[in-house]
Amino acid sequence: MVFVMFCLSIQNVSEESYFSYVHLLFIAKCVDIALSSCTDVAYTQMVYPNFLDQKSREVIEYSSEYLLISVLHNLLQGECNPDLRLLGCSVLAPQCEKDKAIKPCRHVCENLKKNCLPAFDAIDMAWPYFLDCDRFFAGQQEGCFDPLAKLRGEVDAEEDLPSDLPATFIQFKHHSYSQMVSTLKKTASKCSHIATTYSIGRSFEGKDLFVIEFSTKPGHHELLKPEFKYIGNMHGNEVVGKELLIYLAQYLCSEYLLGNPRIQTLINNTRIHLLPSLNPDGYELAAEEGAGYNGWVIGRQTAQNLDLNRNFPDLTSEAYRRAGIRGARLDHIPIPQSYWWGKVAPETKAVMKWLRSIPFVLSASLHGGELVVTYPYDYSRHPMEEKMFSPTPDEKVFKMLAKAYADAHPVISDQSELRCGGNFVKRGGIINGAEWYSFTGGMADFNYLHTNCFEVTIEVGCEKFPLEEELFTIWHENKGALLNYMEMVHRGIKGIVSDKFGNPIKNARISVRGIQHDVTTAADGDYWRLLPAGTFIISAQAPGYSRVMKRVTIPAGMKQAGRVDFVLRPAEAWPSKLLRRSMEDAHDPHDPLELFDPHAQHRQPEARGGSPGREKPWWWSYFSSLDLHKPLWLLKQR
Repeated sequence: MVFVMFCLSIQNVSEESYFSYVHLLFIAKCVDIALSSCTDVAYTQMVYPNFLDQKSREVIEYSSEYLLISVLHNLLQGECNPDLRLLGCSVLAPQCEKDKAIKPCRHVCENLKKNCLPAFDAIDMAWPYFLDCDRFFAGQQEGCFDPLAKLRGEVDAEEDLPSDLPATFIQFKHHSYSQMVSTLKKTASKCSHIATTYSIGRSFEGKDLFVIEFSTKPGHHELLKPEFKYIGNMHGNEVVGKELLIYLAQYLCSEYLLGNPRIQTLINNTRIHLLPSLNPDGYELAAEEGAGYNGWVIGRQTAQNLDLNRNFPDLTSEAYRRAGIRGARLDHIPIPQSYWWGKVAPETKAVMKWLRSIPFVLSASLHGGELVVTYPYDYSRHPMEEKMFSPTPDEKVFKMLAKAYADAHPVISDQSELRCGGNFVKRGGIINGAEWYSFTGGMADFNYLHTNCFEVTIEVGCEKFPLEEELFTIWHENKGALLNYMEMVHRGIKGIVSDKFGNPIKNARISVRGIQHDVTTAADGDYWRLLPAGTFIISAQAPGYSRVMKRVTIPAGMKQAGRVDFVLRPAEAWPSKLLRRSMEDAHDPHDPLELFDPHAQHRQPEARGGSPGREKPWWWSYFSSLDLHKPLWLLKQR
């Protein structure tokens, strides 16, 4: 019976593979994985011989197949990493259960090959023979396993909790990546009518950058409903923001279901996006040190050793250059081509792509190491000044936003100077970022200068990785402030810009006299302009239309955005300087960000061609140490 079933499962493989598998099936024995490039797979035991009939650790480690999976991340410049390595490990170090090898799933191999083959083509490399989806992989009906499940948070999931817990129960603990994903998915399932999860892309090591969204129409932008986001764990060792956003997601869901009027009003009128961990790779490194370790370095950066809050384009320097030019705008500044010459993290690209896909109005990034709210600019007006007050044209707006969080936080608003954050008491718990310390490449400055979004940075505590018993108190100190700041997305004005026939006008500019910073309309012609109380002259303009101006008064204490619509009429002659400015700041449809796919693998530039058969590809030198066992199977047939 066993032999017949086995024959059915291998009917399409070669005779050589048949005997290897028979050998593997009947004399195999499970052993602990000792291959350094495969220690992070989702299982703990493998089997010798493997599917390539390699009978020992030494044979595998000196093979060209193993060397390939060890260097692929370099050869493909991070593409398909670590997916291909984990897929290769499932063949070279096959999962073993009860002394039996388990084949990896064929559909996983096929999907990965579809996404990654262009990256191989770009460096003139053939698809590895040992990743033949028909030969070494099995169908789901044959009992295969998914070697990439760990990347999607499907391993080490949240432990089951008693079913009789109250609806408002929140487990105040540190969440691993898999536990975080499980909690977000369970929360979205519990509130499926107002919540959904999605990924904005993947980390360098292949982990999805998961977002949970709350809205009355999850997954869709609704006319005149503002978009809000919180981002946590940008620095992997600053974990409090990550946990706060996981707790916040559970709180929003349960309180909405219980009929909490404040939460229902917030979700019914706002589209909320929570990204708990922008740097899951760094978090894993920091978590190895454990809670209570107040480290300032380990895990801060990404797996590429990049600080994400120094990795965004420096548009602030360009804004300072423009500030002295009459009529120049300090908004929607394009990314300079020189930026792409450096190393740009996939996490950074994913955020930039996200910002272009959704018309965000307000945002905050949660950090750790202090207790203060900072706001742009983060880069000093004078590059040599490390601490220099450097305001944006929207200084009053940013101070209003920062104070909304600080004043609602019981510790930040406490007047004692003998506490965490006590140095900022006389400033009201807020400070201009560059006045605290200047740095370039920050995410907050990029939000403000490249998009419509206003973003502040919230330092949520002096301990970067506190003990679990401290998390309950930290949540209650920040809960009201987190809600209060989200509600600020409704300050100022909003409206629709259309033509005389009622057709929406996309990318129309909304200007405020005296503030050298515009916002633009979204695809449906709607816009939001954050403003403090006061009287303003607001104008709307778009290429081919005459400018329309209105006088608007925003009363003090007004907590809902005032509705100000504009109807534009065709202009007899559009001013050439305005048309030129509009064209200059438009996104280049061929820039690297437009071509970047944050989920799959974007195509590398075409490899420079040479005469067929004349010389080996540049990557051949990686295998120079193999002597008699060089991977000729990687050379494309001409």
